[in-house]
Parts: sequence; C-alpha cells; structure tokens
Amino acid sequence: MAVVNSFPVAILSGLVFGFLASAGVGGGSLLMLWLIQVTSTPQEDARAINLLFFVTAAGTVSLFRLRRKKFSLKQIAPAIVAGCIATALFTWIGSWLSTQLLRRLLGGLFVLTGLRELFYRPRNAK
Repeated sequence: MAVVNSFPVAILSGLVFGFLASAGVGGGSLLMLWLIQVTSTPQEDARAINLLFFVTAAGTVSLFRLRRKKFSLKQIAPAIVAGCIATALFTWIGSWLSTQLLRRLLGGLFVLTGLRELFYRPRNAK
C-alpha cells in the first residue's frame, strides 16, 4: 500500500485523471473511486481532494474554452450561480448524513451513471 500512496504514483494518477477530466469522461468520479478504494483515503478527505481537483481542472478547461470563444460568461452565469447555491445547500445537508449513507448514495450514483452510459442511445436530431 505504501507504493500506491507514494508521490510519483500521486503525480501519475493526477495526470491520468486530469486527462480523463479534460476529455469529459468523469475524471473526478474516477478519482473518488481511486482515493477511497485503492488508497484507502477516508470519504471526507477524498471528497475535499476531489473538489480541489475539480476546481482546478474545470477552471483550466474553462479558461482555454473561454479564450477560444467557445462560450461566453453571460451564457453560463445562470449555471454558475445555480451550481454555487446547490453546492452550498447539499454540502450543508451532507454534513448531517452519515458517512455510510453518503457512500451508499455515491455508489448508487456510480451504478446509475454506468448503466446510463452503457445503454445510452443518442436521439436523432430533428
């Protein structure tokens, strides 16, 4: 287990999950699984690490896309405000829930997301 928690492995895993996040694959979700299952990081710590990872990854990608004029801040401002409100609300709610329940909810979310990805068929554009 000492090798898994080494600095070089942390750098390598950060590169892999950063690549997956930039590709839109869900690097943050996979990072949570890695931290909890492989490195035995406590759920609360894994959540904090994942949020820091997300902020830096999303911020970097957003700056590149903004520079290339792929979107405008005016377009995404409502989503930013709603996301901040939801994050604050559900962080507060999560602080009242047990770690075991949060683990089950996260596991259920991963299963549902996996099933959706497995069976998703794009709609025909009209």
